[in-house]
Amino acid sequence: MREVCYLFLTRNLPTLLDRKDRMSMALGLEVRVPFCDHRLVEYVFGTPWAHKTFDGREKSLLRAATADLLPQSVVRRVKSAYPAIQDPTYDRILRTRFTELLNDRNAAVAPLLSVDRSRALDATDNLRGVERILALQDFLTDYNVSLTV
Repeated sequence: MREVCYLFLTRNLPTLLDRKDRMSMALGLEVRVPFCDHRLVEYVFGTPWAHKTFDGREKSLLRAATADLLPQSVVRRVKSAYPAIQDPTYDRILRTRFTELLNDRNAAVAPLLSVDRSRALDATDNLRGVERILALQDFLTDYNVSLTV
């Protein structure tokens, strides 16, 4: 889990923070991300995984540390994903890229995909799944990773 956390911090988080910066600045907002303070991140990164999920939920340490400071409705709230993009153009771009990917037998991610199941995924409007597959494709391509299954 430490490796997974490291990969998230070094690969995914910069993209999310960049997106947050661009969206907030486009509207003239100053957005703070207090839990991304490098000292806090370094400290929590070194904490054993069992301590971070001692109650079987995500963010157990944070929930416990703030339980007496926040309303219980906030402490017990289920973690929600970063909001999806609402622009319909984004959906079209995703679908176009995904169709191109499914038609490319040489795609880096191809050994992992069942084309029929992937087309079904697209048909169900599971765009989060489509985004994940495209992100994996981009990662494999950007880092020149080849898969043998």
